[in-house]
Amino acid sequence: MSSGAHRLLIMRHGEAAPGFPDHARLLTPRGQQEADSMARWLALRIEQGELPLPILYASPFVRAQQTAQRFSDALGTPLNTLDFITPDDSPAAVSDWLLSQPEGEATMLVSHMPLVGDLTGLLVEGVASQGVGFATAAIAELDADVWAAGCARLIRFTQPGELL
Repeated sequence: MSSGAHRLLIMRHGEAAPGFPDHARLLTPRGQQEADSMARWLALRIEQGELPLPILYASPFVRAQQTAQRFSDALGTPLNTLDFITPDDSPAAVSDWLLSQPEGEATMLVSHMPLVGDLTGLLVEGVASQGVGFATAAIAELDADVWAAGCARLIRFTQPGELL
């Protein structure tokens, strides 16, 4: 990672139960397990110095908050809420927000499809429609010197099933 590079972790929430209204859907027991296993995995990598401790942000939707709370607990870091990372929000708006963040900070976003896939596609490929399919609780790790369209590099993509 070059000295000016930033690290970004983009995560889809754990498996959620069906229901209405959408913003109030809860994690299933499987979704809780997915989030817990990914949180333990990330905490170990941070403890071993492989990754910096990220600033943690989540969508206000209940399933994203529940997922992110597990990371907050495992990493000992506060959970912040961003109102503009819900499922149908604009990846370009998130990219613009990332540009305004302090240099060298690691950031983790816990959000939803299609935003997580579209944001990854925008940052890596330059086009949101080139997005990545995210399984529940999957994490894409990106780095970039600047969070502009097509300027990021996908370093790693990890799904809960890979940790078993």
